[in-house]
Amino acid sequence: MHITVNGVARAIRATTLAQALDELDYHQAVVATAVNGRFVAASQRDTTALAEGDALEILAPMQGG
Repeated sequence: MHITVNGVARAIRATTLAQALDELDYHQAVVATAVNGRFVAASQRDTTALAEGDALEILAPMQGG
């Protein structure tokens, strides 16, 4: 399946958001996620299905200030 991850086209095998994060090596990272502009809580990632053409945003918290 082809999706867009942070603005970059990617081919993945994953069918859920949780699987995609594992496949993209974010499995241990603390991140915020959104699919097609809609925030997805960490507790919902296992049940959030991905479809061809979806746009996934993965945001890591920034430190400093």
